[in-house]
Amino acid sequence: MRLLVTRPDEDAEPLAALLAGLGHEAVIAPLLTIRILADAALPDERWQAILITSANGVRALTARREAAALATVPVLAVGEASASAARAAGFMQVEAAGGDVISLARLAMQRLSPGGGPLLHVAGSVVAGDLKGDLEARGFFVTRVALYDAVAASELPEAAASALKAKRIDGALFYSPRTARSFAALVRGAEAEAMLAGVTAYCLSEAVADQLAGLPFVAIRVASAPDQQSLLALLPK
Repeated sequence: MRLLVTRPDEDAEPLAALLAGLGHEAVIAPLLTIRILADAALPDERWQAILITSANGVRALTARREAAALATVPVLAVGEASASAARAAGFMQVEAAGGDVISLARLAMQRLSPGGGPLLHVAGSVVAGDLKGDLEARGFFVTRVALYDAVAASELPEAAASALKAKRIDGALFYSPRTARSFAALVRGAEAEAMLAGVTAYCLSEAVADQLAGLPFVAIRVASAPDQQSLLALLPK
């Protein structure tokens, strides 16, 4: 299959290589650009744990000089991809949740204590769900620090537009509600809905799929669990 990859460049390249190993061709057309916020203040605390909700958060954190001193702080990551990024970055105690913020909150409640010290939530300027609110409602103290910004594309990338217009795309992969929402808005804004005829959308979760409702995909398929392995399992062998 020829698959449209809408992830930021940092994630798109390794995904394209993985898809090639599965016999698929990737057309990379990022809909978000990651910008690290170097001036964001990171409080100096005795953190009980660090909560990570994306690999971009790991990259933004490890770009800071304070990161080395945090290597021994336990990390709870939203899923295996962000957990792998944290391990590769040198964090020594890393555990993955089930792929969404609900499972991450549940893992934090299982592993951590409200009285054990503050939690650092490394996030982007736009967050999905309310991890901080959910945990603080259960007695935890959570400091959320936006260390990066995900800037949405202002138009459909040329690689995507050209491939869709030429009917060279069989499927499109969507990992986040924001990316799916951006794609839908750009397609509608360009009055290009007809280009989606024959294209299947593969979505990480129902929340992602909801953002594509009404677009004329031949099908919208949702992973059985919110992780990359389950998403790629939807692809034809």
